[in-house]
Amino acid sequence: MANFGTTQRTPTTSTPSSTTDPYESKGPHEKLYTDFKIYWPFSIPLTSEAAAIRVIRNLENLGLYYTLFVWIILFIVLIPQRKLSLILLVIMTYVTVLYCLVLRAYPNSVMLHRSIDKRFVLSLLVFATIVQLILTEAGIHLAVTLACAVPLVLVHAVLWVSHHVFEIEDASGTKELAPLVGHHTCTCGAKGLENV
Repeated sequence: MANFGTTQRTPTTSTPSSTTDPYESKGPHEKLYTDFKIYWPFSIPLTSEAAAIRVIRNLENLGLYYTLFVWIILFIVLIPQRKLSLILLVIMTYVTVLYCLVLRAYPNSVMLHRSIDKRFVLSLLVFATIVQLILTEAGIHLAVTLACAVPLVLVHAVLWVSHHVFEIEDASGTKELAPLVGHHTCTCGAKGLENV
């Protein structure tokens, strides 16, 4: 076989066949990860007050994801049998998204933000959707979906610790927790929120 002008280097020293410590680093470029920490975002709250605060905070921060989770389950449940209910669900979802986009498009509108409460409008849209599902004989599907999904959402809201915090290290080597999203402080006067 031709080597095209290349030569192979022959080793000048032999490496020892046995080592004394099998966990010893093999070179200066390899770093032992002794300070490796596994982040687990779930924990059981210490008190019922801490659980309530955690549920309220997670419902505020993750409410859109919880709603989307329930909506996807309801959508999948309605596909095989209730086509009209599925179409009405999609239409009401479209109306709700349009309302939220109008709120975003006109942030300084007095009528949209101060005169009409958005929670009232959104709850009215949810109520209209529930009535439409019941009138199209999909009420049992809605009840089963809510009975299965709401306990999962509540368990997640109780156990989920901190989705909005991560640890950063600055140039001085000190570590600090920094929020990923805007975090609201508790106004109920509870102490020990670091464990919540």
